[in-house]
Amino acid sequence: MKRHLSFALLLLLPIFLAAQQRSHQFSFSKDAFLLDGKPFQIISGEMHPARIPVEYWQHRIQMAKAMGCNTIAAYIFWNYHESAPGQFDFKTENRNVAEFIRLCQQEEMWVLLRPGPYVCAEWDFGGLPSYLLKIPDIKIRCMDPRYLAAANRYISRLAKEVRSLQCTQGGPILMVQLENEYGSFGNDKQYLESLRKTWVHSGIKVPFYTSDGATPYMLEAGNIAVAAIGLDSGSNEQDFEQAKKSNPNVPAFSSETYPGWLTHWGEGFAKPDTNDLKKELEFLLKEHKSFNLYVIHGGTNFGYSAGANAFSPTQYQPDITSYDYDAPINEHGLPTPKFFMLRNLIQQYTKQRLSDVPAPLPMVEIPAFAMHAVNCIWNQLPDPIRSPQPRPMEMYDQGQGFILYRTELIGHKGGKLMIWEPHDYALVFLDGIFIDTVFRDGGKWTVELPKPKVGDRENVNPVLEILVEGMGHINFAQFMIDRKGITDRVTLNGMTLMNWETFLLPMDATFAQKATAIENNTPADRPGKFFKGEFELSATGDTYFDLQKYAKGVVFVNGHNLGRYWNIGPQQRLYCPASCLKKGKNEVIVFDLHQILAESICGKKNLN
Repeated sequence: MKRHLSFALLLLLPIFLAAQQRSHQFSFSKDAFLLDGKPFQIISGEMHPARIPVEYWQHRIQMAKAMGCNTIAAYIFWNYHESAPGQFDFKTENRNVAEFIRLCQQEEMWVLLRPGPYVCAEWDFGGLPSYLLKIPDIKIRCMDPRYLAAANRYISRLAKEVRSLQCTQGGPILMVQLENEYGSFGNDKQYLESLRKTWVHSGIKVPFYTSDGATPYMLEAGNIAVAAIGLDSGSNEQDFEQAKKSNPNVPAFSSETYPGWLTHWGEGFAKPDTNDLKKELEFLLKEHKSFNLYVIHGGTNFGYSAGANAFSPTQYQPDITSYDYDAPINEHGLPTPKFFMLRNLIQQYTKQRLSDVPAPLPMVEIPAFAMHAVNCIWNQLPDPIRSPQPRPMEMYDQGQGFILYRTELIGHKGGKLMIWEPHDYALVFLDGIFIDTVFRDGGKWTVELPKPKVGDRENVNPVLEILVEGMGHINFAQFMIDRKGITDRVTLNGMTLMNWETFLLPMDATFAQKATAIENNTPADRPGKFFKGEFELSATGDTYFDLQKYAKGVVFVNGHNLGRYWNIGPQQRLYCPASCLKKGKNEVIVFDLHQILAESICGKKNLN
């Protein structure tokens, strides 16, 4: 009986401790943020729980604290928690948002909650769920009742997770952001006010803020009267003066001060000038301006979570898997020289005594181990879905991965094949022979199909196959309605090709495991292969798997999708946290779109 009573008391302990937390009042005057009525300078570092293994959440928060931050800003990604309408997950993998916030409080850090519904963040579809794209004429980020109903459902559900963690309830949440950089997209003030009312109705009582570029039109379109003004970024006195002109009744702060920057495939790793950052921080600290470093630690776009940019109808710039961002705390949690520069600045101006920098987490190098081809995608095709013309993935409730389209060529047998539009990377095959690739960026979507040789029977209809990879839904600006696969039609010499078979290839861990469970004959020279290998570990640690010998695809380690790789760079190594590894035997599965021959893989201790 005594043992049962002790166990019951142990279960009640968190509730008891929560009840003992002192409630606080966060508010603002016209010029300052106030905590319990006294001026308070927010010194925030941003990180995203979805991009960080749950095992490392506390370590990364401790790192931010050691750099001098008193607050953590966190985006919450709607599509990470609701992949299908009404099916929410706030428990598995990195999804326990409430636990992340509680860890912030445990480390004596305040929280700025950035829940969207739209967030941008170089995250797939800016955090919006791809199931919205199944609605042919959907309009997002506005008063479209179908979009708004889904957004309100998300807000109401997320509020249940976080409302007890507001500072007024003894928690660490000081403010909640409404939408994100809305003045760069639209001007529907009714929409912003509708979101605010839904949050309030759902029990959110702390103040709100918006975030926009420091330009008149963005601030006019993106801010509402009762919300503090976040500036992306607030770099100088002129930016703050612009905010005051826009709304003189609320304070402004730099809601995104950039110590680093994002990187697209095919570019060099972003390395912003550190002197400019130092100049900005000195201004903010000297003038006692509140700010948030976006990001203090980026983490990783595991799986298919990376987004893309596009600033014209034919432009497409997909983001790399690493979200290292050249941040003060790098992808696997180490402080960089930038970290120590910022730590020294913050300490100099705030005069606070900072905590020690946490010890680095273990890393391992893995000697090269052999891989071998075990199967190909052509042996793993599911039952076809027939349609008059191609339809994108989302119409079949698939938001990520790959999709294959197949038809017979009747009439024209060769010539100029045009894909309208390939979203995002396509391989074209004719009678099983690889012809060419098409990448969406730039609008050059034509492939020359060889015509039948003289003497071939004219009544034989060649089989055309188009294998398409989705590389991330656009996450910013005006071209976010971005379905994956073939979004309209395919023409050959101007003739629209009809009567298609479609094969859904989600390429998740279950699909990859099934494809490699037993060896199957793989065509020697036909791309689209699965490779498999094993290695042994006596101790685990973080590592970077080196894929420079492979071409383009995805990697699974012990069932965990580490993300995309592509030999155009700049990223050739994929981060693998220790939590994905185990002592003893480990398994790696690679699906590559182009690779023909198996090559060895090894593990390194750094990104590049």
